[in-house]
Amino acid sequence: MDFKQLISHCKEYAFIYQSSEIYDGLAAVYDYGPYGVELKNNIKQYWWKSMVQMHENIVGIDSSIFMHPKVWKASGHVDAFNDPLIDNKDSKKRYRADVLIEDYCAKIEGKINKDVEKARKRFGESFNEAEFRSTNGRVMDRQAKIDSIISRMSKSLTEENLQDVKSLIEELEIACPVSGSKNWTDVRQFNLMFSTQLGNIAGEEGKLYLRPETAQGIFVNFSNVQKSSRQKVPFGIAQIGKAFRNEIVARQFIFRMKEFEQMEMQFFVRPGTEMKFYESWKETRLKWHQKLGTPAAKLRYHNHENLAHYANAAVDIEFDFPFGFKELEGIHSRTDFDLNQHQDLSGKKLQYFDPELNENYVPFVVETSLGCDRMFLSQVAQALQEEEVPDSKGGVAKRIVMKLHPSIAPIKCAILPLLKNDENLVKAAKDAFNQLKLNVNTQYDEKDAIGRRYRRQDAIGTPFCITVDHQTLEDGTVTLRERDSLQQVRLSVQEANDRVTKETNINVLLMD
Repeated sequence: MDFKQLISHCKEYAFIYQSSEIYDGLAAVYDYGPYGVELKNNIKQYWWKSMVQMHENIVGIDSSIFMHPKVWKASGHVDAFNDPLIDNKDSKKRYRADVLIEDYCAKIEGKINKDVEKARKRFGESFNEAEFRSTNGRVMDRQAKIDSIISRMSKSLTEENLQDVKSLIEELEIACPVSGSKNWTDVRQFNLMFSTQLGNIAGEEGKLYLRPETAQGIFVNFSNVQKSSRQKVPFGIAQIGKAFRNEIVARQFIFRMKEFEQMEMQFFVRPGTEMKFYESWKETRLKWHQKLGTPAAKLRYHNHENLAHYANAAVDIEFDFPFGFKELEGIHSRTDFDLNQHQDLSGKKLQYFDPELNENYVPFVVETSLGCDRMFLSQVAQALQEEEVPDSKGGVAKRIVMKLHPSIAPIKCAILPLLKNDENLVKAAKDAFNQLKLNVNTQYDEKDAIGRRYRRQDAIGTPFCITVDHQTLEDGTVTLRERDSLQQVRLSVQEANDRVTKETNINVLLMD
């Protein structure tokens, strides 16, 4: 299913709406609908339980969105949280210069992928993709071009050589997607933080920022958390919260937004041990994604060639979105940069006394940072499918189904009376609904023919449907329908209740 269909499906089936749509919308800001908020909350619950509940040495906090402006001075955001901005003089459209270059490279990568797929069809089961990519001349030339472009761009951005970034755009003859012209302005830096004023205090003294990341709320609370919760290094602090970035080009639906939610954990370790924990968290976080049923081919590591000023190692877990492999989660070894910066600017010690070493030190930090909205999009993208299934007449019909893992599905089970005008069936169905809703998020639906109701539940990802029919009135059994296999079994209401509760429990994902 293509990306436009996915976006349309999310609106039609109450997952995501454009913010302020009745006023023609607000660009790059979205609202989560009735099923969207359930799915998002389930994703957050899975992350929180696996990150905090399953670890004795990780605790959670919820820091404020507004923080003292010096926090962002210490972190480097005031001076260096910028994106390279470029305008097309003819269309008057604004772009991120690095995104224009990356999109150019993505087109070359698309040609490589076409060559790979052609070869796969030609050679069949004997096809070795890795060997083909490393030996085919045309593929190697194209990949070398991509590597050269990205390397030059990264070097120029690191050195803040914005003139060379523009020269690269001109040399590649990159045109404006809207006007088709190559009439570009110079590249300039654009700070991404939203600012506001504190009360009626004007000027720099009263300036506040909407936080561009949640990590700093953890760092400034390091000593508070460590002492009050009696943590010993190594230990972690986790947080889920909103962040805000004034993106130049916010696009690709909820992949890049101005208001978004992060799920982050900062793990504080003894200096010199950070790489051991960095490798461990890389492996742990990849397994976390795979437990949701995400195919291995949909995930990959991407090491950072040019590290941020605070890091000595960084890797992204990338997901194969409908628009290609993009960052889903970042794992970074942040060294002791953040704590040192806040210690220096605040004048307050942010150190840990290690009883084993009998000395004080500023801990190093290993970070895992996952975008909740991107996680949401990855799950919908891999789950939403169109497939052929047997129909009631012995033929074949098409259905739209969202094959979400049962533990994170918005609705776990739908209770469906076979007929809505039969009072006895309706009563038995509502009794079953009232019994099951105590255990899992359940929906009662009596509108339309039973087949249409099944399709509606398939489209929102409901893993189970319980149908109450006339046999229910005779022997107390119901039909339990399973979403993916379409298997239907006859069970008592209690047996159906037990199975749904067991197979949709979040603990299924937490077990080794």
